[in-house]
Amino acid sequence: MAAYKLGVEVASAHDLMPKDGQGSASACVELTFDGQRFRTAIKDKDLNPVWNERFYFNVSDPSNLPELALEAYVYNINRSVDGSRSFLGKVRIAGTSFVPFPDAVVMHYPLEKRGMFSRVKGELGLKVYITNDPSIKASNPLPAMDPVSNNPPPTPAEQIAADITSTNLSTTHEHRAEVKTLHTIAKEVQHQHHGHGHLPASFPDQPSKYAVDPMKPEPQQPKIVRMYSAASQQPMDYALKETSPFLGGGQVVGGRVIRAEKHASTYDLVERMQYLFVRVVKARDLPDMDVTGSLDPYVEVRVGNYRGITRHFEKQKNPEWNAVFAFSRDRMQATILEVVVKDKDLLKDDFVGLVRFDLNDVPMRVPPDSPLAPEWYRLVHKTGDKSRGELMLAVWIGTQADEAFPDAWHSDAATLEDPSAVTHMKSKVYHAPRLWYLRVNIIEAQDIAITDKTRYPDVFVRAQVGHQHGRTKPVQARNFNPFWNEDLMFVAAEPFEDHLILSLEDRVAPNKDEVLGRVIIPLTMIDRRADDRIVHGKWFNLEKPVLIDVDQLKKEKFSTRLHLRLCLDGGYHVLDESTNYSSDLRPTAKQLWKPSIGLLELGILGAQGIVPMKTRDGKGSSDTYCVAKYGSKWVRTRTIVNNPGPKFNEQYTWEVYDPATVLTVGVFDNGQLGEKGGEKTSSSKDAKIGKVRIRLSTLETGRVYTHSYPLLVLHPSGVKKMGELHLAIRFSSTSLVNMMYLYSRPLLPKMHYVRPIPVLQVDMLRHQAVQIVSARLSRMEPPLRKEVVEYMSDVDSHLWSMRRSKANFFRLMSVFSGLFAVSKWFNGVWNYRYRPRYPPHMNTKISHAEAVHPDELDEEFDTFPTSRSPDVIRMRYDRLRSVAGRIQTVWLVQESTSVLLKANMGAAESSSKLAGSIHEFTVKDARGSDVELSRYKGKVVLIVNAASRCGLTNSNYTELGQLYGKYKETGATEPGSNEQVVEFACTRFKAEYPILGKVDVNGGNAAPLYKFLKSERGGLFGERIKWNFTKFLVDKEGHVVNRYAPTSSPLSIENDIKNLLGA
Repeated sequence: MAAYKLGVEVASAHDLMPKDGQGSASACVELTFDGQRFRTAIKDKDLNPVWNERFYFNVSDPSNLPELALEAYVYNINRSVDGSRSFLGKVRIAGTSFVPFPDAVVMHYPLEKRGMFSRVKGELGLKVYITNDPSIKASNPLPAMDPVSNNPPPTPAEQIAADITSTNLSTTHEHRAEVKTLHTIAKEVQHQHHGHGHLPASFPDQPSKYAVDPMKPEPQQPKIVRMYSAASQQPMDYALKETSPFLGGGQVVGGRVIRAEKHASTYDLVERMQYLFVRVVKARDLPDMDVTGSLDPYVEVRVGNYRGITRHFEKQKNPEWNAVFAFSRDRMQATILEVVVKDKDLLKDDFVGLVRFDLNDVPMRVPPDSPLAPEWYRLVHKTGDKSRGELMLAVWIGTQADEAFPDAWHSDAATLEDPSAVTHMKSKVYHAPRLWYLRVNIIEAQDIAITDKTRYPDVFVRAQVGHQHGRTKPVQARNFNPFWNEDLMFVAAEPFEDHLILSLEDRVAPNKDEVLGRVIIPLTMIDRRADDRIVHGKWFNLEKPVLIDVDQLKKEKFSTRLHLRLCLDGGYHVLDESTNYSSDLRPTAKQLWKPSIGLLELGILGAQGIVPMKTRDGKGSSDTYCVAKYGSKWVRTRTIVNNPGPKFNEQYTWEVYDPATVLTVGVFDNGQLGEKGGEKTSSSKDAKIGKVRIRLSTLETGRVYTHSYPLLVLHPSGVKKMGELHLAIRFSSTSLVNMMYLYSRPLLPKMHYVRPIPVLQVDMLRHQAVQIVSARLSRMEPPLRKEVVEYMSDVDSHLWSMRRSKANFFRLMSVFSGLFAVSKWFNGVWNYRYRPRYPPHMNTKISHAEAVHPDELDEEFDTFPTSRSPDVIRMRYDRLRSVAGRIQTVWLVQESTSVLLKANMGAAESSSKLAGSIHEFTVKDARGSDVELSRYKGKVVLIVNAASRCGLTNSNYTELGQLYGKYKETGATEPGSNEQVVEFACTRFKAEYPILGKVDVNGGNAAPLYKFLKSERGGLFGERIKWNFTKFLVDKEGHVVNRYAPTSSPLSIENDIKNLLGA
């Protein structure tokens, strides 16, 4: 295996401190690592020097790499005074931050002081990585004596030669591998790295061993722990119960472990369970059983009523199985183990031979003992003949800590009719892929070519990454060089399997787009960045999606070009779970990861009182397994078949990087086993039983928490308890100071605050991330199914409900209740002198009786149940939902049909502020023609924002037509709206009044005329347009006289129209 080397690329420095007395500096960088030193060239008179030099250090002992550090010193070299140097700053990078070459990017580190009185500023750009490429040779180290301070200044020719020598190492590395880390042992956590060309196996930090103080046993009564305040106490059945189980390390009493006399096992947070392990390796020299002179052998392992079977081989006398069977000693009712070799036949399987074991003579094996060596046993026939071949076996008694336990066939699967279902029952550890944000900045396009030269193209760019889609806004390219400068964000997962597909499309007709060109960009070719540095743009040639001609490919052709900025943003944390219950907050780029602060150990002991989830043989049954998630590591316990009180006793560990995170444990029913013990149902979905969340910041370090957690699920009928889950948890911290320091840091990485992503876009990206994670985990064996991943990740946490709104409201009230109480007390003291001197009477302002809307009065005096028409009830219900949505949502833009289409927003914006009447505005009708409202001078105008799909459509359109037909000869007019209902209004309701264009009536993009109308006449709850068919009545001078609610019928305002016509 090739020796490991530490590669360091010195890129550049920025904004260095002037040191030469002339406002400049001649800087160089000196690198030191493990006793080796290298130095870059000297950049004269440059406060922003650029080196781009590479150096390689030998790594003598990879196991000591986490304890080492790379130090980079920046000096100013004064050539005129015997090469003396002055300190400009330093950078120190710990060995835990070194990453493989594919993950390395240039990082700009702020320069640190050497002492208290040092004055430094600026930053240094370095790219640091580990490689074992045999073609790379280590750089020549500097001599022990400093040549800068002891040698005369070099001549210019010597300096040029030194620069060339220091930059001659530029090698392209391509390391294709992945690093996997498993943690399944509590006391000795080991990192396993597989593959060629990675970090060595001992590269990451080895977590320290943790222990708890022993204490004398005392009688401990079971306690019920209340996790809520007195105002919101849980029912007794839903309360958290503290337990005192006997675990591998001893009995847990009050969070302390009372050590047993025997040495504690590595599984010290679970109960020790003994299993009989039988490893069937292979057989040889089996006899002929068929007339063809061969046999189809398989092995049957029998212990009492339990029976395990291997797969069979066809016509094979020397088969090899290498299968392991595990029988729980708690359920064994026999003292003899029989291993039988049989021949598979159509009617009845033939007996070949067997091997018997007395269970009293089976040896005991406890890790870390070496695996038991298998042994050849001669098969014995029923007649006592021992010339029937040999079988290689290994039989021992062990615990769940045995390395053969996860992949073994368990006695719980003996009741299954389908042997293939065993693969869905095993315990496994999964690692979710590392997620990146892909930022696609679409700047512009050049030289677009369309077939129809008589019109301007209306073009946009459509982007696709896997199942994710995005598009820019359409732009009318009058010079055939459209400009967008829009950002599209996607989620990508390592290893990158999808490509970025960009297509330039032209909107030639409604619902019809023509592709002008397409480009496919592999994600592996896109640069990565860990900060907000500007990414240089690139031009990409677009190819038309036509049949490929080999001869035409050889010719240089004219093509449309697309200007893009592409990067994989590693400075963000890609959210793939609910933000309130995040289990990992680290950025994607490994260079930004901080050292771990502790270790989280979870013991999944068992469950009790599980509600039956399916019917099997006419009885209720549940096949239960647990899933735990923290960070990118998911774990799954084995499935316990048909048991309402399963015992798992499996232990897992995670490294902790932030205490403000949450561990999630879910319980599910295995739907892959079916209702008949192995036959899948039509849906074959794993049903959710319940889940438990544990926030690490609420745990004391070093204490063992053993509690029984109720599994509560919200059903349409209310809260239902599905059972109880028994867990043991311990959070051990390596450094209390480091952990407390994290509380002073922001929760998310720096990029979330430097260049924040909009809330709505984050929610969309989170949904895409969950889909990617579920797709990857469902491809593993056994698969972690999509419904399990979505339930654990709270994929529907963004949905609104009245219950969630009430819960959030009362939570806020509870938080501020103390402040409100103090404020109320001070207000009472302050207003004591203004206390009422007479009996109080109704205050119309406080009760809003004097400013009430007519429709609200009509609603208040309505009977119960209601006697109003369905259209009015539908309008009121939609209004209530709209108000509730605005209360919960940060920003809501309502788009409705109106009388205007935006024309020259900048000019119209300013004109709407200075306008004195509607006659100063110019709008467009539904067919795009300009309409000057000055043509309505001397006429009474009724402006309505209409809609074709609304509960008020029929009544309003009918009455508007009646009004227009009655008063059109007297000078009254009523412009309608919504270009999509032109034909609808004209044909169905015989509308003769002008039908104008579709615009926004609310928000920042509201049409200038509507801004003027709302400023002239506001509504009950402000200026916003609340619903369709809001009406504005304008007099002959263009001034807004009145505003009417959507429920006000057009005929009810006929008197106001008459008064204006007569004025």
